[in-house]
Amino acid sequence: MAWLVLLAATPALTFAGYHLRLPWLLPLLQVAPAFPIMVQDLRARRRLLAILHMLTWALAIAVTMEALALHSPESGAASVLHGAAYRDEMVRWVRTGIGRESTPSQFIPEHLVHLTAFVALAILSGGLLGLVMGAVMMNYMSFYVGSLMALAEQPGTVLLYGWPPWAILRVAGFVILGVVLSGPALRRFAGMPFRWGDQRSLLLAGAGALLLDLLLKTLLAPHWSATLRAALFPLSPGF
Repeated sequence: MAWLVLLAATPALTFAGYHLRLPWLLPLLQVAPAFPIMVQDLRARRRLLAILHMLTWALAIAVTMEALALHSPESGAASVLHGAAYRDEMVRWVRTGIGRESTPSQFIPEHLVHLTAFVALAILSGGLLGLVMGAVMMNYMSFYVGSLMALAEQPGTVLLYGWPPWAILRVAGFVILGVVLSGPALRRFAGMPFRWGDQRSLLLAGAGALLLDLLLKTLLAPHWSATLRAALFPLSPGF
């Protein structure tokens, strides 16, 4: 039942929020089916299932948002927080190979700020605000990929390379940490079982995924833009 809820409700609520053009409403709608399922899994001590459910939720957001960005970019520019700005920044990087995406001195501090904020939100809110922040980031990243497919001469290449491996690792790392770090507040306010000693392997897995994200991005991002650039030309005049 949980799988059906995630795979049906997440796209439907994403579609609704996307076209309402109320930026903060979109991530709140998207979290509505995910948070109760995560809490239910953790209450039953099913941490790995909770992680799989939240990864499926993130995938549903990505696929739906990319399709919406491909077919209705104007609504996304009005509804996706940081969507248009991130899209424009990333398209410039693809066109020129120059930008924050391939500059470690710029993207590493940004990632650390995002991680610090996410950890604090997840711990303080029992995972709820961590999911909201995760939805915001998934939305603008997916909006960019969908927009890139709309611009591309070779959309298939964008489909394969639009989400680089380091970004996928980042999503996985945030999901793992978000599920684990929801535990202390849920234990305090909902009486759910949680012991830090039981979380060590998952915390290491989440941290490892984020460290590998930084390493791969540092090594591969300068070359990744060239692959996407070849699929994009000619760019539409709006960019």
